[in-house]
Amino acid sequence: MARPVKPEQRIFVALGSNLADPVRQVLMALERLRRHPAVYGLTVSSLYQSEPWGNPDQPEFINAVAEMRTTLVPGDFLALLLDTEREQGRVRNGNRWGPRVVDLDLLAWGDLRLCEPGLKVPHPRLADRRFVLLPWAEIAPEFQVPDLGRVRDLLARCPDAGHVSLLSSEVEDTAVAIAEG
Repeated sequence: MARPVKPEQRIFVALGSNLADPVRQVLMALERLRRHPAVYGLTVSSLYQSEPWGNPDQPEFINAVAEMRTTLVPGDFLALLLDTEREQGRVRNGNRWGPRVVDLDLLAWGDLRLCEPGLKVPHPRLADRRFVLLPWAEIAPEFQVPDLGRVRDLLARCPDAGHVSLLSSEVEDTAVAIAEG
């Protein structure tokens, strides 16, 4: 039986891509989420460029973090993220840290803690990834990740020394330029 959803819960999703025009892929995923009738209140970080994590022999990634709310339960929201990945051409082939057209990770769902097959919230490796924490700290530095602490404190303690740099602080302008170009 599904748990009742508190619509005021802040939900955070990491977005990344390093194939097939990565900026466009991240922006397409954001637009798909924005248009979904069960998703509302979308706020998006700037776009960042980062070194690949786990497997350095691949192109650099474009990353962002989005905050939103939804009327869906966590399992159905995860299905929406996975459907979005598939619709954009993502094939899950077991290559855990390999190149990908798009990657959408559910980072946190308010104060919820879940450990179910295929769904762990908060994301189990979020505190180890600078490319997640930097954009997240831009939009929600004070957010308290259950059992881990504030996002800005997690960023300050992050063991990941990989290079992450600001690509574009104007996500909306970038989206318009891509649509027109």
